[in-house]
Amino acid sequence: MTPPAAPLSILHVVRQFLPNRGGLEDFVANLAREQARLGHRVRVLTLDRLFSAPEARLPAREVLEGIAIERIPFFGSSRYPVAPSAFRHLGDADLVHVHAIDFFFDAFALAKPLHRRPMVATTHGGFFHTSAHSRLKKLWFEGPTRMSVRAYEAIVACSESDAKLFDGIVPGGVEVVQNGVDLDKFAGAASPEPRRALLTIGRFAHNKRLDRLLATMRALNADGPAWRLRIVGVPSDVTAEALAAEIDRMGLSGAVTLHTGLDAPAVRALIGESSLFVSASQYEGFGIALIEALSAGLVPVAHPNDAFAWLAQRHPLIGLADFAAPETAAEAIRTAHARLERGEIARGCEDLSDYRWSSVASRYVAVYEAALAGAGHGAAARAA
Repeated sequence: MTPPAAPLSILHVVRQFLPNRGGLEDFVANLAREQARLGHRVRVLTLDRLFSAPEARLPAREVLEGIAIERIPFFGSSRYPVAPSAFRHLGDADLVHVHAIDFFFDAFALAKPLHRRPMVATTHGGFFHTSAHSRLKKLWFEGPTRMSVRAYEAIVACSESDAKLFDGIVPGGVEVVQNGVDLDKFAGAASPEPRRALLTIGRFAHNKRLDRLLATMRALNADGPAWRLRIVGVPSDVTAEALAAEIDRMGLSGAVTLHTGLDAPAVRALIGESSLFVSASQYEGFGIALIEALSAGLVPVAHPNDAFAWLAQRHPLIGLADFAAPETAAEAIRTAHARLERGEIARGCEDLSDYRWSSVASRYVAVYEAALAGAGHGAAARAA
């Protein structure tokens, strides 16, 4: 990939970042690292407390995994944290890249006449991850969000489902850039021998419907405790304590284990003891964990939300099952495992090259260059 004539100074703005782990955090970290590798100057602006540990204040400035991070205080809820000092951190940024639809998205749009920086935003699923407050969310989407998008030079959807959602409110439509995935992190890590061992990775959040996953586990083990499930992630709007209590209440303590705060090698080790990836998630902006599972050689069985259904059309190894019906989901898992035992499933043969970060970063730089040119701040103007 050939970088533009002049390196860009890029400011990524995201509500939660390292040391927190999750799909959004990993996306920004990987994109920032790839852009820095290409010679751009990259900073990340984020909040100074993690929603999962709000009592601990993180350093105002820090470098983690080679990424320069600036953190600012906030007030309000984790759903819409308000951080008015954000504009003091624009520095020499040529372009501001806002991730997700939240306070930062609205605030930078409202202040555009003052800061006058070209801006790009990535949708990351918007704020429709759950059906809670759906009427209020729709009103906000059709009102403030519709107004805010007009301040951005480009709105990028990270999935076709996001594109359908935002096309109706973005003048000129949105551009789709599929999420990047670190395909090397867990490559080929799955157990070479078929095991009755399931793995799920993601936040402990209501939209992930871990309750339905537990109900499916109870259905799987109705004839005896033969199946195991490892739940890997970080607490969000579901705490680890609440999840552990639910596991105990459902009599699954011997079959289901929780794993929080693991680094990549530790997760890889758990994948090595597993054969199938499962997800009952009702809503996903894209589905990074599912693509990582494919790269690892795990066989996925997932709930047919819009993002997973779209991925299943591209990758036939992905099995879909309605986890709202535990017996149905359990039967789909049994069938996938039986096919694996009979050697009917060819793992590791999916073409995942479109998700490589080098490809994704290239597409984002093209978006940036178009945004800068459209705002009168193209490479030639910067070099002058």
